[in-house]
Amino acid sequence: MLGFLVLALISYSVNADTASAPASPAYQVQPGDILEISVWKEPDLSKELLVPPDGNLAFPLIGHLQAQGATIKQLQADIAEKLSRYIPDPSVTVSLLKAAGNLYYVVGKVNRPGQYPMVGPTSVLQALSMAGGMTTYASENGIKIIRNGKKEAIAFRYGDIEDGEQLQQNILLESGDVVLVP
Repeated sequence: MLGFLVLALISYSVNADTASAPASPAYQVQPGDILEISVWKEPDLSKELLVPPDGNLAFPLIGHLQAQGATIKQLQADIAEKLSRYIPDPSVTVSLLKAAGNLYYVVGKVNRPGQYPMVGPTSVLQALSMAGGMTTYASENGIKIIRNGKKEAIAFRYGDIEDGEQLQQNILLESGDVVLVP
């Protein structure tokens, strides 16, 4: 029980920092994300766009540009650079309205299994906390993080983390990761 309380407090303190900002500076745009792009003094160029499965956005004047994998800041600079051919010194703002593309999954013996949005950097402990913690029947030291669609399985021993050992196991999740709690 004490371990769950520690887990909840760690998660709360980190999530309180990331909840106020829609995207961390390191957030990478993914298919399914919804972006708001606005160009100052150019209302016809202000758009709300869904990033399609191929990750390429279609934007007026500049055509297609690769959004997937870019940070919000990189995308903003890329759009401004391409628009500068048509508009002198364009002021472009890109905002992440919905981070639908960056999801992780927690399955197995947790209280709230399911998919969760990754708004900022998310560790395994935070993911377990978001899922309501483990049930009493969970195998604390048998947890696995499945990455790259089952091409990689990373072991996670909750008991070691709870004891303050092997803290390097508390890795940051990546989009599409599955936390499996047997």
